[in-house]
Amino acid sequence: MLDETAAVTTFHKLINEIQDHTTSGSIKKQLRALTRMSDLFAAGSSHYSEQQIELFGEVFKTLVAVIELKTRIKLARHLATSLDAPAALVRAFAFDEAIAVAAPVLGQSMVLSEADLAVSASIQSQGHLYAIAQRQTISEAITEILIHRGEPKVVHAVAGNPGARISDDSFCELVARSAADAELALRVGVRPDIPRHQFLKLLETASASVCSKIVAANPQFADAVQDAVTGVVDDINLEVRDRSVGHAKARRRVKLLTRSHELRETNVHAAARAQNFEQMVMALSVLAGCPIEMAERAVLHENPGVALVLAKAAGCSWATAKLILLIEAADRKMSGKDLDRARESFEQLEIRTAKRVLEFYGTRRSTGAGASLPVVSAVAAEQAALTG
Repeated sequence: MLDETAAVTTFHKLINEIQDHTTSGSIKKQLRALTRMSDLFAAGSSHYSEQQIELFGEVFKTLVAVIELKTRIKLARHLATSLDAPAALVRAFAFDEAIAVAAPVLGQSMVLSEADLAVSASIQSQGHLYAIAQRQTISEAITEILIHRGEPKVVHAVAGNPGARISDDSFCELVARSAADAELALRVGVRPDIPRHQFLKLLETASASVCSKIVAANPQFADAVQDAVTGVVDDINLEVRDRSVGHAKARRRVKLLTRSHELRETNVHAAARAQNFEQMVMALSVLAGCPIEMAERAVLHENPGVALVLAKAAGCSWATAKLILLIEAADRKMSGKDLDRARESFEQLEIRTAKRVLEFYGTRRSTGAGASLPVVSAVAAEQAALTG
């Protein structure tokens, strides 16, 4: 191991080599010098304090910055694909303000740690975020930051990256942003890992052209194309539902309970408490006497009043209706005051009124009259007719 004097001498010699642009093969010499400096740091890193380690990192950043841009770009491209590149050196290039320097490393280097990527995604520019979004694999934690901070270009890249793992919360944000972004809706809609309840929300807000493109991008939906928006949504939903393991399991469970005349509100309550979306909506559908797609729409609708109508029609108590409103799949985030208002509305609503509302909406859908009319519009129309 080098003694302290020799280390300092070597350190300064390497700095001179890094900043020397006059000799032939300077890029290779600079890279060798940077690598040797990183090795020098690694050799004594176990004896360094946290402050010294941070200072050494700043030295790397400073030294990298003094190299001309053209050379930094070439060095970054070399480091990006090197599995043996020193982590401190790669990190210095990754945090370069010049996108052309940072992008190759952020987009490809396997040396960067999860923490490095998280910091970069949290504080750096949209260009840096876009580079991270190009990585072959991206964890849920990193995609969450990219989706939250990213502008459309970044978010589109994440949604279109098959190697990006996306959490349910992040899918929720993607679906919300898709309402005003047809291209994003298409990218999100064709992802095979999108949770079914998020897929349903997406289809409810997507335009007819986007729904058709989602169909075109998925051969299994090819025979399901209809001219009307509702027809496309329902047919795609049917295809996805039939392929859902969770839905098939819920359907078998509810079917057995129905045959034995044992299906009760308690089954809805238990499913909602367990966050079992599939079993909950299946049981609600049977108890309320409405199609499964109507039950799904009601539970997921942003207006809690729609879910309350379904719960009342199914003969549920407020305790169960509250769990339905708070199901994670709907992502309502209701406050205490919101729940108080919902309870008051629920207790005022009569079962016969709720059933007539569902019947009214079901009739309109089956006849094609106002087929794309949201459930909430049907509720408002029926309530007005009953109270007017």
